[in-house]
Amino acid sequence: MTWFLIAFIVVIPPAWAVLAYNRLITLRVEVKNAWHQIDVQLKRRHDLIPNLVTVVKGYMDFEQETLEKVVKARTKALSASSFHEKAVSEIGLSQAVSGLLAVIENYPTLKANENVLRLQEELTTTENRIAFARQFYNDLVANFRTKIEVFPDNIIASVFHFRPAEYFSADAEDRALPKADMSARPK
Repeated sequence: MTWFLIAFIVVIPPAWAVLAYNRLITLRVEVKNAWHQIDVQLKRRHDLIPNLVTVVKGYMDFEQETLEKVVKARTKALSASSFHEKAVSEIGLSQAVSGLLAVIENYPTLKANENVLRLQEELTTTENRIAFARQFYNDLVANFRTKIEVFPDNIIASVFHFRPAEYFSADAEDRALPKADMSARPK
């Protein structure tokens, strides 16, 4: 019985520490991978936007401000350097694109254009993928943060300097719904 107790005291704590450390590493890698999946979808959107803007530009004489907002939001998103800047700028870009898609609905000839329909569908699909990837990322961040904060894993997290990942979220001012002016009518 004494040998069993000694073995239990000597073997169990190091084994638990190794398992806890490996779980934290696994979660951290999963969070990074989820962020890279968001990044892939963001790049896809960044590549689609100039094509859509180019196709609709000729039709939308009255909506230059809407197009400029989309182009500015895309430029801001591409130039973002920190995680927080990128998250905020990408949400702004999503709002600008939503505004553009809403305005397109006001132009029957534009809605009937095959290129616009194809690009609009691809952009909508990409926006849905981005939303899903953000949700998945935030779920993984929540799991990782929980592991870092709960006892006894928080001991290992503290010893090895694990830091919580940031959620993908917007500032209060960026949560406002985009305003699309539908009063302008096409010629």
